[in-house]
Amino acid sequence: MKLATIKDGSRDGQLAVVSCDLTRAVLADGIAPTLQRALDDWAFIAPQLQQLHARLDAGTARHAFAFDPARCMAPLPRAFQWADGSAYVNHVELVRRARNAEMPASFWQEPLMYQGGADDFLGPTDDILLASAIWGIDFEGEVAVITGDVPMGSSAAQAAACIRLVLLVNDVSLRNLIPQELAKGFGFVQSKPACAFSPVAVTPDELGEAWQDGRLHRPLQVAWNGVQVGAPDAGVDMVFSFPQLIAHLARTRNVRAGSIIGSGTVSNKDAAKGYTCIAEKRCLEMIAHGAASTPYMQFGDTVRIEMHNAQEASIFGAIAQRVVQWQAPAGSARRHAGGTG
Repeated sequence: MKLATIKDGSRDGQLAVVSCDLTRAVLADGIAPTLQRALDDWAFIAPQLQQLHARLDAGTARHAFAFDPARCMAPLPRAFQWADGSAYVNHVELVRRARNAEMPASFWQEPLMYQGGADDFLGPTDDILLASAIWGIDFEGEVAVITGDVPMGSSAAQAAACIRLVLLVNDVSLRNLIPQELAKGFGFVQSKPACAFSPVAVTPDELGEAWQDGRLHRPLQVAWNGVQVGAPDAGVDMVFSFPQLIAHLARTRNVRAGSIIGSGTVSNKDAAKGYTCIAEKRCLEMIAHGAASTPYMQFGDTVRIEMHNAQEASIFGAIAQRVVQWQAPAGSARRHAGGTG
């Protein structure tokens, strides 16, 4: 089953069921007005959504319409929690090697994770609005899951049963702001602006054999300004599975329905698979040549993040965004410092 949220002028949009081929959709307001409402009572509502999905694919759903990703908000436009892991330890190792820092053994035994802002997600075609390119604008291609309720202390096996939906993420990062924030010892804030999600979120059964052991085994294709720069397999070199990431988050707390957990930057040890964030490319340049030559994104740059199934059909639709300079509203008393970049 594939689900999306259609823009309607409200904060949470309208829940829609989307056909398997991403060509048709139908509003699910007669079943659940929003995705969060469906997640809150998944055992009761999901079977009804599944029936509507079957009718849509069979061509018998009433009031179906052409599906347009540009009309989509993030599947969850705002969430109770956004926790991003770093399951691809190869990426972490490259970052540390580039700055000649030792790799702690614990990084292979327990996942890194941070809590990001979950109150204002971007839709799949929304512009990335930022005040300055000096901040080091970077894309990050990731996979994520949306959970139901996860009781505190759940094991990975128990957490696996709580995964409701899978989707893609562009976890935008401002690389030049990260060092000063991390130096304070309190984590990311300004260096992690709003991230964007794929047009649709899908149930794990929709992924077939590609979903194994809590990992999605398909290449994640990333294009920067129309040129593909990476297609690493999201199931390869993922040291910590999604159930393990969820169990880590739930160790000391309940995790409530509507929480989103990210995989971190998808990265393969095989450098020929390319990169899903510019920072990794720059790290490889630092390791090989002692200096990075690839610049970060500039205003006007575009990024496209997508995943296809074995039949080369798009699974989630594409995240397709442009970086645009943000301007303070006319008459605003305060303007962000930092220049135009």
